[in-house]
Amino acid sequence: MSNKRIYLGIDTSNYTTSVAACNEQGEVIANIKKMLDVKAGERGLRQSDAVFSHIKNFSDIASWVREEIGDNDIVAVGVSAVPRDAVGSYMPCFLSGKAVAEMLAAVNNVPITCFSHQAGHIMAALYSSGATDLLINKPFIAFHVSGGTTEALYVQSNGHSFDVNIVADTADISAGQAIDRVGVMMGLKFPCGKELEALASEYEGRLPKQRICVNDGKCNLSGLENIAQKLYKETNDKAYVSAYVLNFVAETLIALTKQIREKYPDISIVYAGGVMSNKLLKSKLSHFENTYFAEPQFSADNAAGIALLTQRKYK
Repeated sequence: MSNKRIYLGIDTSNYTTSVAACNEQGEVIANIKKMLDVKAGERGLRQSDAVFSHIKNFSDIASWVREEIGDNDIVAVGVSAVPRDAVGSYMPCFLSGKAVAEMLAAVNNVPITCFSHQAGHIMAALYSSGATDLLINKPFIAFHVSGGTTEALYVQSNGHSFDVNIVADTADISAGQAIDRVGVMMGLKFPCGKELEALASEYEGRLPKQRICVNDGKCNLSGLENIAQKLYKETNDKAYVSAYVLNFVAETLIALTKQIREKYPDISIVYAGGVMSNKLLKSKLSHFENTYFAEPQFSADNAAGIALLTQRKYK
């Protein structure tokens, strides 16, 4: 039996080391991820520490990658080399993945293409929501809600990746930063999204009205940290504070979605990024029509979208 031709994707975010592969039919056949280690009480990693952690992770997952892709022939390699498709976008942690990708491409004598981490999130969301064929050739809105970004983008395919323009975003910190800061404050392990979601699901009481701040496509989330600190000091109730925080983020995203719908009434909206793996957020936003959500394994940081973009370019 002849070997299958596959397209390899690599992503090295500030949270996760990821390697993925897809076949010529655009089906993801491997999606390998390993989180970066963060010490208890800390709210992330310095870039130098993140680079070092990625190097260690690549050594740890090398055998997994071999098991998953077997003797298949690598046709092309793609890698997330920058955070966003914007001038000056840069984070050192992506250099570790770029170096590994360049080595693999050279050893296998295949081409390599650099994409943005954000483009990978968008492509992974299209794939896992089943919306690729429906939306890939027409404009749509993509929310990228993560530890580093809270943006809504007007997206158009350019053949192998995306052209994007920001139509809404945060004026201060991202939704993921707010969640992680509150979680660490309550003693949760970074990144705190999963633990915060589990705690919030335990709360069955009423929540006070959230006074969110959303104006003309801009939201403010930094005040949420101060509110949560005050609530936790008063109640010492992790479930209550977790539910409050996630509901605040949900109401903020709902308000942004409503403003976008006013400007683009019929456009499809895709929600991507690690924060959007949260079931509570999905349940509240799914009330809007013509919306699509990535599955959790494709919503959090992963390299599947990069592999799929690589396949689209070279297929």
